[in-house]
Amino acid sequence: MGPLVPFIVSEEFSLVLAFFLGIGFGFILEQAGFSSTKKLVGLFYGYDFTVLRVFFTAGVTAMAGVLLLGHYGLLDTSVIYVNPAFIKAAILGGVIMGAGFIIGGFCPGTSVCALAIGKLDALAFVFGSVLGVWGFIESFPLIENIYNANNLGQLRISEYLGMSDVAFGFLLALIAVAAFVATWFIENRVNRRKPDLHPFQRNRYALAAASLFVVLAIVAFLPGKQDVINMRIAEAKRQQSCVFKEIAADNLAQEIVNNYYTLNIIDVRTPEEFEEYHLPMAINIPFEQIMERQYEPIFRQRLKTNIFYADSDTLVRMACLKAKYIGKSENMILRESTHEFREMFTNLEHPAADVSKAEHETYHFRSSAVQKMDDLVNALKNIGAPVKREVITVKGGC
Repeated sequence: MGPLVPFIVSEEFSLVLAFFLGIGFGFILEQAGFSSTKKLVGLFYGYDFTVLRVFFTAGVTAMAGVLLLGHYGLLDTSVIYVNPAFIKAAILGGVIMGAGFIIGGFCPGTSVCALAIGKLDALAFVFGSVLGVWGFIESFPLIENIYNANNLGQLRISEYLGMSDVAFGFLLALIAVAAFVATWFIENRVNRRKPDLHPFQRNRYALAAASLFVVLAIVAFLPGKQDVINMRIAEAKRQQSCVFKEIAADNLAQEIVNNYYTLNIIDVRTPEEFEEYHLPMAINIPFEQIMERQYEPIFRQRLKTNIFYADSDTLVRMACLKAKYIGKSENMILRESTHEFREMFTNLEHPAADVSKAEHETYHFRSSAVQKMDDLVNALKNIGAPVKREVITVKGGC
């Protein structure tokens, strides 16, 4: 497995955490009865649906937690890895695994759990799993086309159904509740029990279901982090209380030359516009991505001044306001646009002989600043640029 919390917890320490989490996971499996083949195969014979209920509970709990944390900006859902959907391979693999589950009484994870408490049938199953893995590897060239067929990419069911994540969350929650009720009746019928629940159990189940729908309702109807920031910006604009600290292009050039290490010069235009031309020592954070979690450290720090610029005065002011409500850093905006800065420095023309002394001094200052900024950029390439985060693929499961 990959690092549990990339860029925060080291890879070595994440392995230590994974070790103890694995022990905890195995303990919970064993306590839930998943080391018993009788309980595990009860799903297929209709007398015990513990497996379905446990995994459905884990699924809807994780779903609600992800939606809630993402809603309030505590989890960057854009970097969550989604396994590619290989339909034909998934169906074929499901049939094979289901058959093995019924015959052997275990799935790979529960077999290891049972082996840990000394069950010999689990040892045989684990040995068979190893043989199966070896057989798959050796025969892979023959089945590669089947394995890679019908690849729908990183498909999410909500996107496939054309609904929002929250709407699908409600749908899945309803399916889970219906599955719990239906399997309860099936169990009672197969085991010839009276369909009766102790009041304490009934209240506990009702509270669990209600809690799930309350969390989903919070995500659906209460404003999230981005909504709150947008409302604050709209309120500030309505009351005309937006106050921006501005810096002139000449002053910024002087600061870059002398104090570049105290600045974060932030270009909020598109990556294409940034590549075409950008200010010296600038970093690119497109306006649409300002709310992404990876940029929060830039807006929360107190050591540097963030200076925003763009081609549009409205765009740069909106970016500055967003950064203000995200973090605690000192924020300023460049008075001139990108085009004006470029004309003043990059496209600098020598003044005519009859211009004033002040204009000659301005020309010499800007031409000197251009040279110094170019030297600085060449000497300190990529310094201060945000670390490009890569999605770390973690594959696995039961």
